[in-house]
Amino acid sequence: MKILGIGNAIVDVICKVDENFIIKNKLTKGTMKLIFDDNEFQSMLSNLNIEKTISGGSVANSIVGLSQLGNKVGFIGKVSDDDLGNKYEEGLKSEKVEYIYSKKKEKLPTGTCLILVTPDSERTMCTYLGTAGKINENDVNSDVIKKFEMIFLEGYLWDEGQPKKAFEKAINNANKVAMSLSDQFCVDRHKPHFLDLVKNKLDITFANEQEMMSLINTKNFNDVIEFGKSLEKLIVITRGEKGAISISDNEITENGIEKNLKIKDLTGAGDLFAAGFLHGYLNNFSAIECLEKGKEMSSKVIQQIGARL
Repeated sequence: MKILGIGNAIVDVICKVDENFIIKNKLTKGTMKLIFDDNEFQSMLSNLNIEKTISGGSVANSIVGLSQLGNKVGFIGKVSDDDLGNKYEEGLKSEKVEYIYSKKKEKLPTGTCLILVTPDSERTMCTYLGTAGKINENDVNSDVIKKFEMIFLEGYLWDEGQPKKAFEKAINNANKVAMSLSDQFCVDRHKPHFLDLVKNKLDITFANEQEMMSLINTKNFNDVIEFGKSLEKLIVITRGEKGAISISDNEITENGIEKNLKIKDLTGAGDLFAAGFLHGYLNNFSAIECLEKGKEMSSKVIQQIGARL
């Protein structure tokens, strides 16, 4: 088996909103806010018109992309045995993803993410993790981990206590480990942990420019390049309009962006970029070919609504 994703099993609820909705709800555009109170979440949801509901979660989106590219993939993520949990499992199975989790009735419902798309196509997320955030070491089977060439983790998993042990168990039994830093707020909350992971535990780190600069406390991107060169690891950084860059020892590879795209929704751009890049990596593509495959996948997904092709 090629790659196993471990992440938050979240059902995405996509809604179009105006700028005032973002301001009124004190949200920071383009970021993800965790909501811990079910009542607060339901209150926000009641004021929205739902465009689309789809199985989501950052790493799960990447894993689906890798499956669509012909790789044998699996996913571990916690859902409850409820309506959304059933939809989530069906969504993965329909994409030929081996879902390695036996759901049961949990105290908390299946996790949900409101994806608020403003007229500029930017997406702002509000996530109620529900039972997704309660994944623990018992949900991760060491023998299963060892069967895959690589595991792919998401920084979002560090937002609750129990997943940390699941994370560590997975890393300790994996052949290779890739991880996405997920979100700048996530990096700011867990900086010492993430820095340790990037330096000592991960084979591949995915991040955007802001996340990486926050991680090493700099405002100068040249410092990020020097940091990447100092590690014997692979760092892959997306830079918006400036394209993307991969750093492996002293080998620095860059590519640009696709021009003249009809952008509808930026949801999943990073997830599908990672899928394309990892497909290349797992199938022995060159560094530039990996970046180009990432660009191809992310360019496709942003021309539609939702984070899956």
